[in-house]
Amino acid sequence: MKKPKILIFGDKRREKVFETIQSFERFVKGKAKVLANCYQGDCLNNLLQEADYAFVFGGDGTILSAARDLSENNVPVIGINVGKLGFLAEFSLNQVKKHFKRLTTDKSLIEKRMVLKCTITRNKKEKIVSTAINEVVITAGPKFNMIDLKMMVQGQSLADCIGDGIIISTPTGSTAYNLSAGGPILSARLSAIVITPLCPHTLSFRPIVIDAEKKIAIYPQRLNEGTTIILDGEILCSLQIDDVITIEKHNGSFLVVNNPFQTQWDTLAGKLNWAQKPKYRISERAKK
Repeated sequence: MKKPKILIFGDKRREKVFETIQSFERFVKGKAKVLANCYQGDCLNNLLQEADYAFVFGGDGTILSAARDLSENNVPVIGINVGKLGFLAEFSLNQVKKHFKRLTTDKSLIEKRMVLKCTITRNKKEKIVSTAINEVVITAGPKFNMIDLKMMVQGQSLADCIGDGIIISTPTGSTAYNLSAGGPILSARLSAIVITPLCPHTLSFRPIVIDAEKKIAIYPQRLNEGTTIILDGEILCSLQIDDVITIEKHNGSFLVVNNPFQTQWDTLAGKLNWAQKPKYRISERAKK
């Protein structure tokens, strides 16, 4: 049987990650060909193109960091949670060891998730073109006055977002910053985009879900000196008043190997206590 070619992503400077990777490397010896540990951009393009799977050790932040290059090369991700919450890092090391053969052969476990493409145009030239797995965020920044963002969807005026900023989220990112800001939870398999305002200056501006095939254009009307655009919590760029930000569905996909023993909803219930029944306190008198 052909051995899968795999990449390892993980920050070995973190003690628990280092120990977990060591244990995995001992286990996988003879079962797969390890091409490289590609943490922090150490992977060459030819390795990314050659790999069958990427095993990412850490939390969701580590996966998001690796996912941009992996999605460009259609490498499925198997996330091993060595972090805290871990929505994307669905597996424990023991689960991976126990079901390694199935995880690296059963193509039905691979789920395609949409990715956003963000372009910042300045003086009619593209300043930044990048992808986002979770979300694109524009945040007011210092001096922390309200900002004004004119939003268009497919050339049609949507709204002026006046407040602390805006979150443009994928279904994968709907359980991240979007959820904390009051946005809806979307099934990860949907092809849709969530627009969630940050502390809007009007109670009537609520989150909205749009078709992922529609292109969003944002024209800043009023900014602060420190107004910034952030992609997946990592890529930063200060905005200027004449910038044009366009956000659309990327042609590539983020491929995730799902845990066959739990659903997205199991993860929500287990890690966020989502939709749990209230725990009623019984008085001492009622007990008698």
